[in-house]
Amino acid sequence: MVTAMVVAIAAPMAARAQAPAQAQEWPLRPIKMVIPFPPGGVSDVMGRFWAQKLSTGLGTPVVVENRPGAGTTIAAGVVAKSPPDGYTLYFADVTTHAINATLYRSLPYKSDEDFTDIALVSAAPLVLVVPPQVPAQDLQQFIALAKSRPGYLNYASSGNGTILHLAAETLKQKAGVEMVHVPYKGSSEAVMATLSGQSSATFAALPPALPQIASGKLRALGVTSTGPNAALPGVPPIAGTLPGFDVVLYSGILGPAGMPPEVVKRINAEVSKVLKEPETRKFYASVGADPVDLSPAAFTARMRELIAAMSTAVRQSGAVIN
Repeated sequence: MVTAMVVAIAAPMAARAQAPAQAQEWPLRPIKMVIPFPPGGVSDVMGRFWAQKLSTGLGTPVVVENRPGAGTTIAAGVVAKSPPDGYTLYFADVTTHAINATLYRSLPYKSDEDFTDIALVSAAPLVLVVPPQVPAQDLQQFIALAKSRPGYLNYASSGNGTILHLAAETLKQKAGVEMVHVPYKGSSEAVMATLSGQSSATFAALPPALPQIASGKLRALGVTSTGPNAALPGVPPIAGTLPGFDVVLYSGILGPAGMPPEVVKRINAEVSKVLKEPETRKFYASVGADPVDLSPAAFTARMRELIAAMSTAVRQSGAVIN
């Protein structure tokens, strides 16, 4: 009887003692980083940058696995169901969690419960661009043009419920204008439609837009961050005209719920170290992103804010996916 009691008490104590030891030994094998987008896009490039940096810092390969499809929900579902042992990471952005939490009527996971927030790494603004044939030289003139001819202007997006769509709908709501939404299958198609003049405007990520702006093929009217962006000097924040406008593509590293705190702390510390490197700042400048260095707890708080903000934007847009 005494022996049985000793075993019963000792077993959980041994398990607790073993957990920190396992965390200290981590990583013992390669880590997988799931990216919910196809190769070549801005988020994929950013995710691969972090996979390489973490490979070096953690002393083990971090292997990228692209799992695009179903608006990033396939990849998110795979990660949510993975063992929380630190060997499966997820490079997510505001689309994968904050937008999809409201956009989809039903998801096979809970965005705010089934993941571990590890590190928010970047904030990338969008830029509102128009082709030369649109006479507006700045945002005020664009709003005035839209108000003078309700429904005459259209805007291209990368699809219903995407951040490009929600940025335009937020502009419509705050400016009190009417524009026709023309969804395309991706952001590159939306930019091409605007270049050709088929679309009056689009919101675009900075990397594909910057060469077109520099060549004069597109005119930049404003960035979606609350402050200016170094990649577009002289282009004002939309918030300067429409107070409270803040639609930014945040990206971060997550894992399945229940990851060991020691592992989370180690990855976050490695991210914080990399963000201070000159090479990182040079890379971020090349893609028009700003570095973000938050603790896991601060990341969780920011994620909750984003889910609430994007929930409002999604509902106002009327977008929904069954």
